[in-house]
Amino acid sequence: MRQFAAIAVNAFVELVRQTVFLILMASSAAFILFLSNVYYFTLGDDPQVTKDSILAVILLAGLFGAVLGAATSVAHELRTGTALAVLAKPVGRVTFLVAKFAGVAAALTLLTYVNLLAALLAGRMAFTSYGEPNLVANGIFYGSMALAFALAGFTNFFLNRPFVSDAVYALAGCVTLAFVIINTWVKSGFQFAEGYEGRLDPRLAWAVLLILFATWMLAAIAIACATRLDLVPTLAVCSAVFLAGLMSDYLFGRRAAPAWQTFSAGTAELAASPWDEAQRALLLELVRRHDTNRNDRLEPAEAAGFTAAERAQLRAAGLEGRWWARVLHAAVPNWQLFWISDALAGTKEVPRGYVARAAAYTACYLVAALGAALFLFEERELS
Repeated sequence: MRQFAAIAVNAFVELVRQTVFLILMASSAAFILFLSNVYYFTLGDDPQVTKDSILAVILLAGLFGAVLGAATSVAHELRTGTALAVLAKPVGRVTFLVAKFAGVAAALTLLTYVNLLAALLAGRMAFTSYGEPNLVANGIFYGSMALAFALAGFTNFFLNRPFVSDAVYALAGCVTLAFVIINTWVKSGFQFAEGYEGRLDPRLAWAVLLILFATWMLAAIAIACATRLDLVPTLAVCSAVFLAGLMSDYLFGRRAAPAWQTFSAGTAELAASPWDEAQRALLLELVRRHDTNRNDRLEPAEAAGFTAAERAQLRAAGLEGRWWARVLHAAVPNWQLFWISDALAGTKEVPRGYVARAAAYTACYLVAALGAALFLFEERELS
């Protein structure tokens, strides 16, 4: 555990000392608060549009942070030979790689924490077309960011401490202080408060937590890529996985599911279906036989009445889902599961059970992704 902790702390410190990490943290937090000062003219939906934009910024910041962390902690050390020096000691490859992931995940958590505070403030300060920006709150927040850079400059000049890492820690502390001050003494000034408008929206914390889960998964994928690739190829692969995951249900889900789950006996949908006449006839026959509620669609409870012979007919006709689609649907993360901006509309609440299931899904995927990373790393020759 001592070796694991030492490698994880080193990976964390190495990442927060990167200038691009500081730029990513400062720019994302500043832009998140800026989004609350824009007139969107969306007929009263400005706060919701602000929250959607905030979550998108946090997710993209996590993507770049994950790739940067993997490239810095794994690819760079493999290329420079530092990893060989560490593994020459009694440190296993499993310990090395998992500790690197833990350090990167900790740095991404710090990045997401700062963005969460900015998101909560932006959600509170968002206004409709009848409102106006809260100049006092903006001044306090951006002033706290300037103070963080001033403190880092002071410690660098007088104490010879590294500027970038001190700026990251000072930024986290100053933003926290600004968050407390704004919520304690600054009024929101919202004129037509409904639901969470004009005050802190705790549901944003759950939404950002789900995005943090997605960021950890991206970090695990990036580390698996970094065992073989450098920064730019890792970014390309992770971006491709990210885009494919956004369209996972469209690209793979409908082809992985049995045809009766996505089939409707309606005339228009039947004509546009990708199946041939024999497949359509079989599906129509099954729908007419088992559709007890007469809605031209089979529900799971109705499909449970399929006989063994009927299931054999579906398999023989290629209507039980395609194996390659099931494999890709399981291998590519479905990022839509971590995007719950629709739940932030009005006064809806985020189900805690959903968050728990997302956490379980994240844990299983991390085990699989890190297992793939270890497989690739075990075969990697170090020099």
